[in-house]
Amino acid sequence: MNAQDELKQKAGFFAAALVESGMVVGLGTGSTTQFALERIAVRLKTGELKNIIGIPSSTRTEKLALELAIPLTGLEDHPEIELTIDGADEVDPQLDLIKGGGGALLREKIIAQASRRNIIIVDAGKMVPRLGTNWAVPVEVIPFALQPEKRFLTGLGATVTLRMASANTPFTTNQKNLILDADFKAMDKPGDLAVRMNERAGIVEHGLFLDLATDVIVAAETGVRHLKR
Repeated sequence: MNAQDELKQKAGFFAAALVESGMVVGLGTGSTTQFALERIAVRLKTGELKNIIGIPSSTRTEKLALELAIPLTGLEDHPEIELTIDGADEVDPQLDLIKGGGGALLREKIIAQASRRNIIIVDAGKMVPRLGTNWAVPVEVIPFALQPEKRFLTGLGATVTLRMASANTPFTTNQKNLILDADFKAMDKPGDLAVRMNERAGIVEHGLFLDLATDVIVAAETGVRHLKR
């Protein structure tokens, strides 16, 4: 395990300790969240944790949870989630996020909006002074609207790239949509951009997660910090 993975593991284990017996838990997607799921599975196996049920944010997370013997459910049976654990690509000082590097942003945002508490786990390298410092904003679009939405995002000032699964095959989400990675650079007013993107019919969702995180767990070499909104 490299140094970055060790930090991710610390953050994941810290968040997993916040899960209590009887909870409905949102299960995020990504390498950092995987450590949290593995720790939750250990707590279930030892009997320290009982009667929890998880709602996965992607087919990848669903597969991992089943392998770890974490019981699963869906939003149709449990539309309100007590606690969600997920990662992020960037976190700013207001605890706003860019998410979607793994391509699960639509389901992740649905689960976040259905959750009472959203715990985001990151290593210290994900903390930035302004969103967009290191990451583009993933924008999920329906295939029919690909070119109009690409032009729209370019018109907002972004450098736009269609995400590819391979040299000749576009990446597709669990909903069979496409992702445009819109690089706005460091953003002064991400909320304004979110409003503009929300107005577009062809944009299914975007990776600006604003006012959604309640807690951010940051693992650094000096220790773990627990930030709260």
